[in-house]
Amino acid sequence: MNKVTVIFPATSENEPFARSVAAAFCMRFDPTLDELSDVKTAVSEAVTNCIVHAYAGMERGDVRMECAADGSTLHITISDSGRGIADVARAVEPFFTTLEEEERSGMGFTIMQTFMTAFSVESRPGEGTAVTMTKRFGAPARGEERRTAAGGCTDRNEGAAPAGC
Repeated sequence: MNKVTVIFPATSENEPFARSVAAAFCMRFDPTLDELSDVKTAVSEAVTNCIVHAYAGMERGDVRMECAADGSTLHITISDSGRGIADVARAVEPFFTTLEEEERSGMGFTIMQTFMTAFSVESRPGEGTAVTMTKRFGAPARGEERRTAAGGCTDRNEGAAPAGC
């Protein structure tokens, strides 16, 4: 397995850097533009969560991003050593935000889940959070539809035809 690790300060100026590193690492998979965009968007959301939430009210810390290639699969873990999340199940619910006064949408984790093949969050209050995402190249992301040979379509996650097919 090929692997690279980068550690950088949790500042907004470094979010494009993280996206670029992940995109460059993906080149070995010969990704489509959609696949590349999915990875860059998910990485952007994960890094932004570290910048906005992990170190809020604390001295700024670092973000650690690990990218690993295994066959046709990309594994990315983005972690911090910040505040942590007390209730992960609640935090990953769509539209949940702890920063309503800043007009945050609460869709970061949902976006990560939608654009990647697999997704998990581990966190301990006071110790930090790790978001692990997997992208299998050549496979649809969790939210994508797959067209069948007969021309119909089915939802990859549910097996039934989505609305509008």
